[in-house]
Amino acid sequence: MDNKLLVLIINDMVIFPNNEVRIEYDNFYDKQMIDIVDRIEDNLMLIVNPIDENNINVTSFPKYGVLGRLKLKMSVPNGKTRIVIEGIERVEISSFEEDGNFYRANYSNVEIIENEDTKNYFNILIKSLENYIAKVPYMGNAIMSQLNEIDGLSDLCDLIVSFLPLKYEDKKKYVTTISAIERCKFLIADMNRDLKFVALEQKIEAEVEKEINDTQKEYFLREKINLMQKEIGDEKSKDTEVERLFKKVNRLKCSAKIKEKIKREIDRYDSLNSNSPELGMIRDYLDWMVNLPWNNYTKDTEDLVKVKSILDSSHYALEEAKDRILEYLAVKQNTNNLRSPIICLVGPPGVGKTSLALSIAKSLNRKTAKISVGGINDEAEIVGHRRTYIGANPGRIIQGIRKAGTTNPVFIIDEIDKMTKDIKGDPASSLLEVLDPEQNNKFSDHYIEEEFDLSKVMFIATANYVEQIPYELRDRLEIINISSYTEYEKLDIAKKHLIPVELEEHGLTSLQVQIDDGAIMTLIRNYTKEAGVRELGRIIATLFRKIVKKLLLNKDEMFYKIDDKMIEDLLGKKKYFYMETLEKDEVGVVNGMAYTVFGGDVLPIEATLFKGKGNLTLTGSLGEVMQESCHIALDYVKANMDEFKIDNKVFEENDIHIHVPEGAVNKDGPSAGVTITTTLISLFTNRKVDKTVAMTGEITLRGRVLGIGGLKEKVIGAHRAGIKKVFIPLENEKDLDEIPKEIKKDIKFITVNNYFEIYNYLFVGGDK
Repeated sequence: MDNKLLVLIINDMVIFPNNEVRIEYDNFYDKQMIDIVDRIEDNLMLIVNPIDENNINVTSFPKYGVLGRLKLKMSVPNGKTRIVIEGIERVEISSFEEDGNFYRANYSNVEIIENEDTKNYFNILIKSLENYIAKVPYMGNAIMSQLNEIDGLSDLCDLIVSFLPLKYEDKKKYVTTISAIERCKFLIADMNRDLKFVALEQKIEAEVEKEINDTQKEYFLREKINLMQKEIGDEKSKDTEVERLFKKVNRLKCSAKIKEKIKREIDRYDSLNSNSPELGMIRDYLDWMVNLPWNNYTKDTEDLVKVKSILDSSHYALEEAKDRILEYLAVKQNTNNLRSPIICLVGPPGVGKTSLALSIAKSLNRKTAKISVGGINDEAEIVGHRRTYIGANPGRIIQGIRKAGTTNPVFIIDEIDKMTKDIKGDPASSLLEVLDPEQNNKFSDHYIEEEFDLSKVMFIATANYVEQIPYELRDRLEIINISSYTEYEKLDIAKKHLIPVELEEHGLTSLQVQIDDGAIMTLIRNYTKEAGVRELGRIIATLFRKIVKKLLLNKDEMFYKIDDKMIEDLLGKKKYFYMETLEKDEVGVVNGMAYTVFGGDVLPIEATLFKGKGNLTLTGSLGEVMQESCHIALDYVKANMDEFKIDNKVFEENDIHIHVPEGAVNKDGPSAGVTITTTLISLFTNRKVDKTVAMTGEITLRGRVLGIGGLKEKVIGAHRAGIKKVFIPLENEKDLDEIPKEIKKDIKFITVNNYFEIYNYLFVGGDK
């Protein structure tokens, strides 16, 4: 007789006939199915364990299952549904079919045959069970009280297997095996295997207990011997340690001179009295000496294509740094004898300096050592303490080498521009020997007192400002500038690196969440203000956290396509608004260009006149350099007032006020001279300056326009603000190669060597 019932799929446990189990569900569809079964008159369902849990469909269901009855259903405070299911009997399943989110199946009863053979196996199984319970310590005898109610081999097998500590996969075969005799044979084999494991465990435990007793006995005897030796003044407790140290020294790959030094120290250690305060100091020194990797090298990856692939996959752009590493490897392969470069990556925070250094180590297949020297003011941190000090230790260089375990790691020195100098010494000067390729093959740490070869180490330093690195140290470094990312580079980094990583970390897929380019640009422009992408990664993570919450709270919504209009709903009001060009041309207002740690931006400079005696007022939190630029610009305009067609009375009868907006933000730097000069000329001649024009460059008293730094970042900020023409110093013409093509096509660049070129262009009509 065929029947059709709902199918309950169980993946982590097995239910047998005449067996009750409790299960808790929090899955929405499982709860729905239980509710349907609870409304059926006899509360029956089919219970199956799929063959392949990772690919559940009608083809993954077995031919046999268990007919079950729902005996109890209740909701618990944690939001789950707790049920009690009773297994009734095995059934044969003839077909499965999908019913919406559930499965239904046709089944028929299975006939269980009991005869003389099954009775014999019944008795054999009972004896095997009694032997098993007696010998297996973790098997209780609660099962014995239930045997009186069993009168058939099939029911006995089901009862025993429900008690046995078998794996889930092993238990599944007992449901799908119809023959009671076959199941009986499986059970006897499984119990015999367990008995063998128990016997082996007992044997091992006995041997371990014997060894422990022997060890305790040996410890007792050794302590007794030590006490006896102490009483007669012949204590030799260091013998074993000294012998071990000598063995380690003989295995070291260091020079004969260093081995001799270590052996002398071991002899000193051996001769000292156990109560000597010097004993611990010598022991620490020996520990350092025998554990340093004196000549332990790793082999560099020689496949340049593989190295390039690893670098490209971990970092977008940064071509100069990547090319330098590939050049080093290429020449090293060609000569097989090349000093490691000493590179300094200089750039704003968050552009990937440290992570690039780590990727370089990975691409070369080298170990990594990393220290941060920011804020260090004690040179002993670099070159170690003298051994005479209590608590003396080697410097951070030797400590890093020991942690790396090789003589040629990639050694990252972070924040090299933030070391300080005081009465304790100058740590930057201490780094000279470390970072000088001509002498670091004989580096001497004050604690080690022996020369250590650092020439095979690839040192990679990082800094935010190259100007803050002491000149004598900077001279030994190969400076590689890592500039701010453009908005377009940030867009690519977000799409190729940040978003895939955050999707995986938040358990999401691109089928659930998609972010269009407009939304990403909104995140970049209005929710972050940085040169790198560190904050952008955090903002994307915040966005995905909110999406995950929405997906779990609103189960009907399974897909989110995020555009720029949705960003404000998810993340709140915009945080940053970059300066935009003025609504109209104005007198006495000219767009300058600023370079900050957050990248570039336009910096409008304002000036006004009012009745007075020629005094100059400066506001806007200007630093010393910008204040000097204001005075130079004013004096230059006064000296050339006839050429600029300015009446001398303007200076005698008026006070002048120069202001740079956003007064709470400190501003300084040698690049605002031409902007201030143009602002003053516009003010004094009452002529407007095109709002889409910006300029940068310092000016001298003779009107020469000097070169500036950070042109790429400044131009990016100007482009974002809608600037169409930019005046730059002639010295910076070479830097135009760094400007992205998509920006070059929107902005006209005008190079100038003398300020009159700007004056003629803006006020005389040189652009016509």
